[in-house]
Amino acid sequence: MINVIGLGYIGLPTALMLASAGNEVVGTDYNDALVETLKNNKLTFEEPGLEDLFTSAINSGIKFTNEYQSTDFYIVTVPTPYDKEDKKIDPSYVIAATKKVLEVCKKGTLLVIESTISPSTIDKFVRPLIKEAGMTIDEDIFLVHAPERILPGQMIKELKHNSRTIGADSPEAAQKVKEVYSTFCEGEIVCTDIRTAEMTKVVENTYRGINIAFANELTKIARHDNLDVHEIIKIANMHPRVNILSPGPGVGGHCIPVDPWFLVGDYPRLTSLISTALEINESMPEMVLERISYIMKENSITDRNKVGIYGLTYKSDVDDIRESPTLQLFEKMEAHFAEPFRVFDPMLKEKVLENQQMDYTRFLEESDIVVLMVEHSHLKDNLSSLEGKLILDTHNLIENAYKL
Repeated sequence: MINVIGLGYIGLPTALMLASAGNEVVGTDYNDALVETLKNNKLTFEEPGLEDLFTSAINSGIKFTNEYQSTDFYIVTVPTPYDKEDKKIDPSYVIAATKKVLEVCKKGTLLVIESTISPSTIDKFVRPLIKEAGMTIDEDIFLVHAPERILPGQMIKELKHNSRTIGADSPEAAQKVKEVYSTFCEGEIVCTDIRTAEMTKVVENTYRGINIAFANELTKIARHDNLDVHEIIKIANMHPRVNILSPGPGVGGHCIPVDPWFLVGDYPRLTSLISTALEINESMPEMVLERISYIMKENSITDRNKVGIYGLTYKSDVDDIRESPTLQLFEKMEAHFAEPFRVFDPMLKEKVLENQQMDYTRFLEESDIVVLMVEHSHLKDNLSSLEGKLILDTHNLIENAYKL
């Protein structure tokens, strides 16, 4: 039996996929309300294909609880935030989960850490816990790191088709975990050592963050000289060896804006490029505010309540708001305005902010300036509704709108 620890954006789809593939699975989470919701056959977030997968897993016998199970196979998918002061990982959730596992696990347990962690986290924090418990690694406990590689909005597809990395001390343990993941994963599964597995996941997201930062810095250069950054990128990308990404109002989610800081925190003298890229990405909400101020001044608008922000989630067509550029924008607003602007997001069915409006028509009626922060399908299907509004388009959707 496989006990999946943590039933959030990563743990729940993973548990459902394993169960649907014929594995005996119990999902565990400390959040009583979340567990009760799942027990009542209701999902806790929206994701394409997740409803059907949930039904399949229920029919296959998956169970949900807040109790850790006594078994020999655990997959830990708890959060790994970072300390914004010293830029290092906060391993407290992984530590707490590991301690709980060690209290109930059977001899010969496979302990798989799926949570994204900084290099050497398992050496620094997990191995000592096993020794303190009087257990022997590669006898009582087999340690494995198998970092997730999925993107909200495409979770089910990517769980099936993305390649996976399994890092383990023991080749035999790696092979056992590979066999289990192969029950649902059709992508290539590569086995390596734990520290390499830790590094590769962080490096993947750091690479993406740096490339986004280049596009965002180009936006600032182009704005300085009143050039069209999108035209510049379009022409540059005609070169066969150039592939510049699209700029945007910031970087959100729990991966790209967070994981690279693990490297900066652990290797501060060796990561000047990475830290600069992260700072560029974090500065983009400030640029959005500067552009809003410019538009208000150019159009003689003095009432902050005439500004509406479209989009609160961190990317299009998901209901995930973690580290979203809009939330970052609101955090920076004190330098420009006394209170946050009104905000609307079609993906959110309940209010998460006081200044959030739930009715799109009313949102438009009360907004003279509309700032497009997220390119939801809802927006693309309703572009005509924006006629007559002053638009700050951060995603280059509307030809004659203000741009970053």
